Amino acid sequence: MEYRIAICDDAAADRESLEGMVRRWAEAPGRGVRVDGFPSAESFLFAYAERQDYDIVLLDIEMGGMDGVTMAKRLRRENDTVQIVFVTGYADYISEGYDVAALHYLMKPVREEKLHAVLDRAAERLAKNERILTLEPGGETVRVPVYQIRYAEVFGNYVTVHALHDYTVKMTLGRLEEQLDERFYRVGRSALVNLTQISRVTRTEIVLGGGETVPLPRGAYDGVNRAIISMR
Repeated sequence: MEYRIAICDDAAADRESLEGMVRRWAEAPGRGVRVDGFPSAESFLFAYAERQDYDIVLLDIEMGGMDGVTMAKRLRRENDTVQIVFVTGYADYISEGYDVAALHYLMKPVREEKLHAVLDRAAERLAKNERILTLEPGGETVRVPVYQIRYAEVFGNYVTVHALHDYTVKMTLGRLEEQLDERFYRVGRSALVNLTQISRVTRTEIVLGGGETVPLPRGAYDGVNRAIISMR
């Protein structure tokens, strides 16, 4: 498979170093890359408007002009499957990753083995985005891409799956959980939440990127945060 990877960094030396590491990662059998470098957020967004086909973006946070976090938010509004990896010399921005579902933060100077491990995870996530869940609400059959599911909640003998549309089906939450993967976290007895869709977590609720909230049972706060960290 060929992966389309963008490297956005205003330091030419850092772009070239990352590109070399990426190309060495792509030397594995059956794996290829198309790598494009961009010296600014603005130049990336200009190119992206013409060719919206990137799988992975390696993105510096502090750049002249538009910063990387602002660019990532704009990109995420257009594309909910692209894998965003922040590459930065500062640890102060980690909380910003919630808003754009960033896959990981790499601290400069970037170690090649660490970058390769993150690219492996990105490739795994991209493959998972092709998974489909088949549901039968109201006597019809619908196919829902798993990555589009934000959360699911149970009401009696029925489960409502919240994706681009809402689907209510007669099944148990446990049965649904068996058909999903490690991106989904069981919140008490009543909900499953897609960890990649979480914007923030408080002691009483999970807030998703679209503003929806899922009540958090007493004592569940630490478990949710551990699950989020293990996904990164």
